[in-house]
Amino acid sequence: MLPQTFTLPEILFVIFILILSATIFNSKWNQKNGRKNPPGPKPLPIIGNLHMLGKLPHRSLQLLSQKYGPIMSFKLGQVQTIVVSSPQIAELFLKTHDSIFSSRPKAFAADYMTYGKKGIIFTEYGDYWRNMRKLCTIQLLHSSKVEMFAPLRKEEVGLLVKSLRKSATLHEVVNVSKVVAELIENITCKMILGRSKDDRFDLKGIVHKAMLLTGKFNLSDYLPWLRPFDLQGIERQIKKTWKQYDELLEQIIKERENQSIEEQKGHNNKDFVDILLSLMNQSIDSKDNKYDIDRTNIKAILIDMISAALDTTSVVIDWVLSQLLKHPYAMKKLQQELENVVGMNRQVEETHLAKLPYLTMVVKETLRLCPVGPLLVPHECLEDVVVDGYYIKKKTRILINAWTIGRDTNVWSDNAETFYPERFEDSDVDIRGHDFQLIPFGFGRRSCPGIQMGLTSVKLVVAQLMHCFNWELPDAMSKDELDMSEKFELSMPRCQPLLAMPTYRLVA
Repeated sequence: MLPQTFTLPEILFVIFILILSATIFNSKWNQKNGRKNPPGPKPLPIIGNLHMLGKLPHRSLQLLSQKYGPIMSFKLGQVQTIVVSSPQIAELFLKTHDSIFSSRPKAFAADYMTYGKKGIIFTEYGDYWRNMRKLCTIQLLHSSKVEMFAPLRKEEVGLLVKSLRKSATLHEVVNVSKVVAELIENITCKMILGRSKDDRFDLKGIVHKAMLLTGKFNLSDYLPWLRPFDLQGIERQIKKTWKQYDELLEQIIKERENQSIEEQKGHNNKDFVDILLSLMNQSIDSKDNKYDIDRTNIKAILIDMISAALDTTSVVIDWVLSQLLKHPYAMKKLQQELENVVGMNRQVEETHLAKLPYLTMVVKETLRLCPVGPLLVPHECLEDVVVDGYYIKKKTRILINAWTIGRDTNVWSDNAETFYPERFEDSDVDIRGHDFQLIPFGFGRRSCPGIQMGLTSVKLVVAQLMHCFNWELPDAMSKDELDMSEKFELSMPRCQPLLAMPTYRLVA
């Protein structure tokens, strides 16, 4: 007798019954053993609460947290997830139990784009991650490196000012989002790759596409049995984008290897690519494992560093400038501070930044309302643990809603939705996350290692553009008409590019 052949609907029905049975059994087992799960919306069979995320998950999760509380249980397909929405609960996950929640969950986009998680951002917690993070921090992100790149930033920002002066003379409308992104691309390429951007490759476009795809909720990550169907087409796009990235990096590495053979003519100073290539085929010994550094390790690290530096920095600057155009009083106040500290006959130097407290307030307030990553890069639980009286199972995914935390009225009062930089006056709230009501860069082991590099670039660009130019919205647009809506990606860019008209304001 021939074996029976099942149809797809029959197979899906069996899977449905098995998942439903497992869910009911697990729930009753936890109740029987006195394990208290965090509150949350009731999940549907198979898809869980995926249908509740919407186009802007950070906003949807904020509304749900108002009903279920600051620690909420959420089911993304088959993946048990905890959503954190208050500074107090965030501190428990990122500080008190930091070591337990220091890993990253599996995700197809992150795995594929980084050659099997050989980078830093999405790599599981362990010896390899510690060694690679240490390498990148010392060789690229350390304060001494930030200072070393100051002349580079000055030169590139100076070129942008020169270009904008021409636009001001011609009374042109400037696509501010575009020119800022190009500026950061130039700085990033020279800082990391030791070269100007290559017109043969659309680096900015590739990075943006990679960030968009990595930030999307891919059904296959939460319902693995759907992977062969790739219903959203995300995985096909990821493979295409990865191929473009790989070709770009391979070209850079080959050219640098050829330079090495020719004793690097005209390339006297070692940059980050040189340092990584010097580690090629070397082994890194750790307590438990031995890692050989090959081409894929180098490419994965470069992808992480380029993506983090290029996309996030330009997005933050875009939001800061948008908030200043939306709130002219804050722009005038910042320009007055710049006039007093810098003077009207010279441009801003990085040495001035520490003397500009209102600039710091403006950046803090922008990151409070518009965190570069509304949901911090997900964490994963390494072992069973009880947090705030709730049982958290190993492998549970943790989403920290930084966007909601920045709008917590218990912390920021009733004007939490209002752009008001003065709230940081005489305040010691630290932007690096130590106070947890402001954690745009995370905290603990998995916090962003490039905070100082990023903030320096953000402050310099904003200060220079505000000091050298007055800005107006085009076509007699009022500040109330400026579209401030956002898109949800791994970062959180504006929906529409920022357009404005500059007028040069310095004496010389």
